[in-house]
Amino acid sequence: MPEIMTDGAFGQDTFQAQGFLSPIRVMSEADAAELADQIAGIYDRYGAAAKDYLGGNAHFIFPALFDLVCNSLILDQVEQILGPNILCWSASFFSKPAQDPSFVSWHQDLTYWGLAPADIVTAWVAVTPSTRESGCMRVVPGSHSEGQIGHSDTFAAQNLLSRGQELVVPVDDGQAVDLVLQPGEMSLHDVLIVHGSEANGSNQPRHGFAIRYIPTYCKQIGGRTTALLVRGEDTYNHFDPVPRPRADMHPDAVAFREKANAAVKAILMAGAGNALEPIIGHR
Repeated sequence: MPEIMTDGAFGQDTFQAQGFLSPIRVMSEADAAELADQIAGIYDRYGAAAKDYLGGNAHFIFPALFDLVCNSLILDQVEQILGPNILCWSASFFSKPAQDPSFVSWHQDLTYWGLAPADIVTAWVAVTPSTRESGCMRVVPGSHSEGQIGHSDTFAAQNLLSRGQELVVPVDDGQAVDLVLQPGEMSLHDVLIVHGSEANGSNQPRHGFAIRYIPTYCKQIGGRTTALLVRGEDTYNHFDPVPRPRADMHPDAVAFREKANAAVKAILMAGAGNALEPIIGHR
């Protein structure tokens, strides 16, 4: 199994070499437990609809999540990779209830996002334990250096990805490493690293908040969407700004999110159902 560089080895060089950094503590276990209780409360309050509300751009409608994407400990690490001027392009929960069969197939994040250049980092924040048993993220170190790989859509019912997309080439599981995270820890991964996760076989839910960060010079190809300036300044104005919600599920925030997500969906779902050839020029 490939060696993971962790404590004392963080930094841009390490990230560029292996395509990820993990684990990095960004909040206390007590704060993570408080957030886990809030997530449980959202599921209790909204039932089946909670999965959607905690999905794409959940930080648009929940102030606690808006504040989390602006967390300085997260941004201090992201800045080492992207530089001082940073936008949050999107954020969403990848949740698996206890003993849930949901999984994430082997894929690369960039495939359908329509962003360029590919200077994009995902911060995956564990709110509950993310272990091999609970279906933690698995990555193939160094695979980001291979560039964009072809994907096909499966729309598998238990696949947590929007299109059930998966690589059209086999992945050697023996080269993959498990990114085990305790509550309040995060991993960072490159937009082109091959990664996925298995089902949750544990007796507790696995909640992970995936935050997509981009430099301000990054552009949305195929249409104009939204992004939140979280550090530095934006002199490019490629995206529409995002207001902080005044309260959980405030009507103005819900309406804003609905419109913003529709614009993103039109880009992400373009050509759905067809095999995607490698995107030339992204890496």
